Amino acid sequence: MRAAVRAAGAAAVLSVALVAGCSSSSDSGKDQEPKAVATVKPAKEKEPSPEASKTDASPTAPVLNVGDTKTFDFGDLDDESNYKIVTKMSVTAVKAKYVTAEEINGNEPEQGQYVALTLTLKNVGEAPAQISVYGLMNWQDADHAAQDATTLEGLGGPDLETTYKPGQSVTGTVVLDVAARGGEVSLLNAASDDQAPFFTVKLPTT
Repeated sequence: MRAAVRAAGAAAVLSVALVAGCSSSSDSGKDQEPKAVATVKPAKEKEPSPEASKTDASPTAPVLNVGDTKTFDFGDLDDESNYKIVTKMSVTAVKAKYVTAEEINGNEPEQGQYVALTLTLKNVGEAPAQISVYGLMNWQDADHAAQDATTLEGLGGPDLETTYKPGQSVTGTVVLDVAARGGEVSLLNAASDDQAPFFTVKLPTT
């Protein structure tokens, strides 16, 4: 009788142990399961739209040596006084010649030296362009700050200051008063806030 009770007790203890073992093993397995980790992707920087870049960017003015031909965007103010690109122009620096007052039958230069700059302007765009020259031709070099170089002197011939319809061109000469030979002369854009140049021509030193 006692043997039977002991056997029953041992079986019960073994059963409890097995149950406890299974429970422990199951709980341990749960603890070893990988936990989900939330990942946060870094915010992607917003890139400017092509239109915004096009609007904000200031076009670089072409720089020419005598003999070069390059194009530039011609801009002006619209009816609401907003600046916008109107058309595209080409400019050719045909020649630059230093002249004296006697050669042009003019007055003595105030700055020191006359240079006759011959340019060809052509409208290669699709809308008319009103080009102004007087008071907008600036000269400078390494030693002299930018200054107005336009004069009332002339050599006759076609006038660069006119309205260019698409396809039209003019080859004309402006007589500029500069402080020294060399340097560079620019046609300024009076309609822009900073009067950035439309183009710049490097002048020869002889």
